[in-house]
Amino acid sequence: MISQILFIIGAAIFGGLGLIHLIFTFFSNKFDAYNAEVVVAMKSTSPVITKETTVWRAWVGFNASHSLGAIFFAAIYIPLAILHMQLITNNVWFSVLPSIFGFSYLLLAQKYWFRIPFLSILIATICFVFGCLLINL
Repeated sequence: MISQILFIIGAAIFGGLGLIHLIFTFFSNKFDAYNAEVVVAMKSTSPVITKETTVWRAWVGFNASHSLGAIFFAAIYIPLAILHMQLITNNVWFSVLPSIFGFSYLLLAQKYWFRIPFLSILIATICFVFGCLLINL
């Protein structure tokens, strides 16, 4: 079934992006600022909401939780599409949700991120939309 393959591909793209992002967050300097003074400032100041953390720790936490969200989405939808595709095909919510998820991330990628995640998320979202259309038309 083509829709099943499209859902798996789309979810796998999100899972892969999430995993790469998580690795970059904890095992690289990819999300450090080029200006080392900015990193020092982030590590030495707190956000207005609380003094219990620093802007740097919040930054790392936001990146990690963002990664885990994409990984979790893939961890749900890949087995769901492989083992229980009938749940997706018989339920409009489960067939439309990945498209909503994809469009939400696509808007974020367009406004805040850069080309590689934008194009990857665009491909995943196209997979979800066409998978959904094949199911619901």
